[in-house]
Amino acid sequence: MNDIGLTALDLGLRGAASGLFVMMMLVLIRLRPGNAHAILGLAMSAGGAGFAIATAPFVPASTYWWTLPILSGQPVVFWLWARAAFDDDFAPRRWHGLVWLAVIILGFTASLSWPMWPAVTKVCAKGLSVVALTFALLAIVQTVTTWRDDLVARRRRLRMAVLILNLGFIAFVSAPSLLPLPVAPLGLTANLGGPGSFVTALTLCVLAVLASWNLFGANAATALPTPAVVAAGHADEPHATETMAAERPAVAPLLLRRLDQLMRVERIYRQEGLSIGSLAAQLNVPEYRLRQAINEGLGHRNFNAFLNRYRIDDAKAALSDPSQREVPVLTIAIDAGFQSIGPFNRAFKAATGLTPTEFRRQALGQPPAIAESTSDLRIRQAD
Repeated sequence: MNDIGLTALDLGLRGAASGLFVMMMLVLIRLRPGNAHAILGLAMSAGGAGFAIATAPFVPASTYWWTLPILSGQPVVFWLWARAAFDDDFAPRRWHGLVWLAVIILGFTASLSWPMWPAVTKVCAKGLSVVALTFALLAIVQTVTTWRDDLVARRRRLRMAVLILNLGFIAFVSAPSLLPLPVAPLGLTANLGGPGSFVTALTLCVLAVLASWNLFGANAATALPTPAVVAAGHADEPHATETMAAERPAVAPLLLRRLDQLMRVERIYRQEGLSIGSLAAQLNVPEYRLRQAINEGLGHRNFNAFLNRYRIDDAKAALSDPSQREVPVLTIAIDAGFQSIGPFNRAFKAATGLTPTEFRRQALGQPPAIAESTSDLRIRQAD
């Protein structure tokens, strides 16, 4: 293929990617205008469309310099989007915004210092490349550490493909950081056309296709980050349980009964280091079947959330038991299957809206001075 044909294909891919990104932005605005996860999706889509246009062949280089400060924050936005997409418990924090703002300021410094202080631009450009690679590695860690417990089949198939394509794109832009040209790490050479620009366009287009398929597909509701259908704190509500059961597909009733026996009667959730692989081995079924049963049959999107439902119920029963009023909260947490007090406190409060000590006080009808033993107070202060 000659240069003209390659450039035409490059522009076509960028146009398709930009169109898909814009469509996703419109859908996200209609679906969840105030949702933090949707806002991250909007930012990721806007950045993808902006980069596709700003680095396209024949677009004036001055356009890139004006958009560079905003585009430089995309690695941070991508990392946050990946966390929100693949971690149902993720919630953006204020410091996330501060990190993004710091990278944006670095981008402005690189852009504005070029006419008078090219050496400063060069240093800032390399700093932006380091930032991109750092957040690419963080995204890899996020994918690897949460992949095993992910129960949503659609999301499990998409996560590796989306992340690999994104990380390949980031690496392609960041890899030239070793070159002496200060603009090379920023991807400015991409708008000159050629194979490098075509690879960027292809990566953007594939990413846009996968992300839009994830959003627009028949099972889009499972692809968007939402809490598990069966919340640990509401598992004992009859009306909610009946409604959920009516909406669940028929998934191996015998397997669900065997699983319920293990969890409720044998209390296997107390077992240290219990994984979905070991649980599947005990049930003598393939992992994918167990994942499907827990996700489609019980409504859980994450294996840890599934276990925590039983662990929290176990802890609630112990905290409500008058005969265990002197048992430390830490002991109850470990007996229920938690490895430490911190994750237990966070999971318990997320499920009930109360700390374990507050729940015990209300359940036993005791004043704070009696309910909060010295050991419990020490645990709360340390957490």
